[in-house]
Amino acid sequence: MSRRPRILVINPNSNEMVTEGLRQALVPLAFAEGPEIICESLREGPIGIETQEHVESVTLPLRRRVEAANDIDAFVIACYSDPGLHVAREGTASPVFGIAECGVLTALTRADRFGVIAIKSRSIPRHIRYLRQMGLMDRLAGERPLEMSVAESASGEGTLQRMIAIGTELKELDGAGAIVMGCAGMARHRRPLEDALGIPVIDPTQAAVAMAIGTLMVR
Repeated sequence: MSRRPRILVINPNSNEMVTEGLRQALVPLAFAEGPEIICESLREGPIGIETQEHVESVTLPLRRRVEAANDIDAFVIACYSDPGLHVAREGTASPVFGIAECGVLTALTRADRFGVIAIKSRSIPRHIRYLRQMGLMDRLAGERPLEMSVAESASGEGTLQRMIAIGTELKELDGAGAIVMGCAGMARHRRPLEDALGIPVIDPTQAAVAMAIGTLMVR
């Protein structure tokens, strides 16, 4: 009997609370006949990916982890900066999905223009550069920051209310028809945020894993 395909979701930071939030957010995508979904933290990673230095510091550890995982059929890099995405793809014949890329592409199927909730204002230039590379700036309504750390976005007091306030600005002031949550640590807030805003809210890790499942199921 052939084994079930396996998807490895790698949280490039070492915050286990964020990784546990990912596990909970991905429960709806698990089904008996589908791929096994495994979530893990990168032990070498910082507590949160919040600067370009953090992004660069996890690139080679991610590549090594991907190269060593011979029993994995697809990988998801669960950080909205998509750190190490291209160098990781060079290290394996299996598909590697970045959550920013997948989250934005999913948002484009739900609305003409999308907004992004960032963790901090200093993250926004990095995200904008990425969108320019993808040629999608014309579809971006705006990006606004929470001004919280990764850890705070996952568990901080008042996080959801702050996300609702920022999401409302993106919807009403910037004209966003869908919202992408710009940090994997926001995963547990997706459904209540969507209920409050009344427009689609995309958890980029769910989007990436859904794409990985689709890729594996039609092989």
